[in-house]
Amino acid sequence: MDAVFVLAPEGAAPRVFADLPEPERWRELHARDKARSGTVRSTTLANQRQTHAVLGYLAPEASPFERLALAGRMLKELGGRSAERVALISRVDRSTNVASLEALLAATFAHAFALPSFRSTRESRKSLRQITLVNGDELDLRRAGAAARGTNLVRWLTALPPNKLDTRAYRKLIAEIAKDRKLSMRWYDEQQLRRLGANAFLAVAAANDENGVAGIAHLRYRPRSNKREPDVALVGKGIIFDTGGINLKPHKSMLDMHIDMSGSAVALATLLALSELKAPFAVDAWLAITENRIGPRGFKPQDVIRASNGVTIQVIHTDAEGRMALADTLALAGRTNPRFMMDFATLTGASVYALTERMSSVLTNRPALADKLVAAGRASGERVWNFPFDADFDSDLESKIADVLQCSADGKGDHILATRFLSRFVPEGVAWAHVDLSSVTRHGGLGHVNTEYTGFGVRFALDALLDQKVLDAVAQ
Repeated sequence: MDAVFVLAPEGAAPRVFADLPEPERWRELHARDKARSGTVRSTTLANQRQTHAVLGYLAPEASPFERLALAGRMLKELGGRSAERVALISRVDRSTNVASLEALLAATFAHAFALPSFRSTRESRKSLRQITLVNGDELDLRRAGAAARGTNLVRWLTALPPNKLDTRAYRKLIAEIAKDRKLSMRWYDEQQLRRLGANAFLAVAAANDENGVAGIAHLRYRPRSNKREPDVALVGKGIIFDTGGINLKPHKSMLDMHIDMSGSAVALATLLALSELKAPFAVDAWLAITENRIGPRGFKPQDVIRASNGVTIQVIHTDAEGRMALADTLALAGRTNPRFMMDFATLTGASVYALTERMSSVLTNRPALADKLVAAGRASGERVWNFPFDADFDSDLESKIADVLQCSADGKGDHILATRFLSRFVPEGVAWAHVDLSSVTRHGGLGHVNTEYTGFGVRFALDALLDQKVLDAVAQ
């Protein structure tokens, strides 16, 4: 092995290390200082391969996020070292042994995954070839693998520069993935969207360099070929690059706006993971893909725009473009009569100000779902916080000339008001949750992911749909 990672309880007795390779070296490592939960120690074994030995301590009451964060710190100990073969060992309490191994495995997959690089000279780095799990027979490897691949796909897509993942390239990539996974796909181009009355989406796309390149991708997974209507519709904001439009962003605010498509990446990756796991329910993904550019055709403050469901919108700020693109996408997805809709979007700075990048916001039109969604965040280690969805917030979006204001002028509570706005485009009677992805990037990483691009959202969505069974709650 190139590296061995061992999770131990903070009160571990020396005998815990008895059957490890070079047990005396592990005991010496353990005896360096008093063990504290969350701390990491490392050394090098005296074998020919100079195996890197990493020891992490975990408290019995550690949360799933704390397990993932510790696993991430342990993998970080590798630094720039290449590791072809690693072993993962958990010696914590038996009741949490499987979850602890899964955290180590997730961190290993994240660490081994190479993000896009366009350097003229490439660093030579050996790829991970073998992971040995000690006493990991009860671990659901299919689920762990699907979640890791989904998370890494989100990281990859979010990290791509906007001239590499432009609208055309994104559409081509989605089509290739759909073909490879045997998923049906339909692309609604601008001409079709115009016929459907999707003028809110088209307003955002109007200033693109090329007319006709923006669109909405609709992918379908069906466990049974004869089922037409979806059980779940996943909707994602896919703004390839966001200048802010006529209300132009300042330099620092615009610099990283290639990440504004991450909501679509989460929806896509979640659909792929569910299809890989052969989920027993039908799932659609709707991806709203465009840029928000500046130009003479761009939409303007005080424009009045009619969306595809007939709701008229008074535009206040062109940098609130995400809710415009999602408005029509939610309305079109709603026409397919899903039992549950969930959208993902890097929608508001207000969510980041409220929670930092450690957690993301979740809001829902079904109070019964709130606890399940928060529980999914807790169990998956991708934490979410539920914000109010009370109807009295609508008074801040009252327009004198249209059905609704796009946003308020002062920005207070914008993550809540944005959700109230979006609710106007969700069909009455359809259960819905909105996830404002505050956590899609974080300096220094988050949880088990040590890069700025975290891939946040897939683990949460899988737990909500597969473990918390939000569909059952919707039916009650």
